[in-house]
Amino acid sequence: MRFFTLFGLPISFNIDLDQLHAQYRELQKAVHPDHHASGSDSQKLLSVQKASEINDAFQTLKNPLTRAEYMVSEHGFDVRHEQQTIRDGMFLMQQMELREELEEIEQASDVETALDDFYDDVKQLITEYTDAFQQHFNQSEYEEAAMAVRKLRFIYKLKEEAQHLEDKLLDF
Repeated sequence: MRFFTLFGLPISFNIDLDQLHAQYRELQKAVHPDHHASGSDSQKLLSVQKASEINDAFQTLKNPLTRAEYMVSEHGFDVRHEQQTIRDGMFLMQQMELREELEEIEQASDVETALDDFYDDVKQLITEYTDAFQQHFNQSEYEEAAMAVRKLRFIYKLKEEAQHLEDKLLDF
């Protein structure tokens, strides 16, 4: 879990985002290419590579979904690049219902309320699957943790679709 180590953070889903940001700024200052402008070409290249690695690690850890994806990938479950489908019938039914709810928002008499209701449902599911992920991960049940992350990916995708719909409908 080198990303956590890089920022001096414990390997945990719940991280101190203020500490992450502070460590990021410190690390970026230390390896900034301007500090190595008078160095050799190899030193300059190494500085750029380290800055890129720090940025990748920061981007991964600051987002809850990518943090969870990273955590399970470190245990052999690369859910970001897999094409595995979820065979959980209840989850698939839930997805269909959420997709229908999302599609119906455009015809709702009160679009803002319909969007708020949808976001409430999504928030509840994010909490549910995040809790499941943490429980399984903390008990070293990495396959089950990866399944929770797969479900989170679906939910976050729906949330993103709702945000695009909101922008379209409310002219943002």
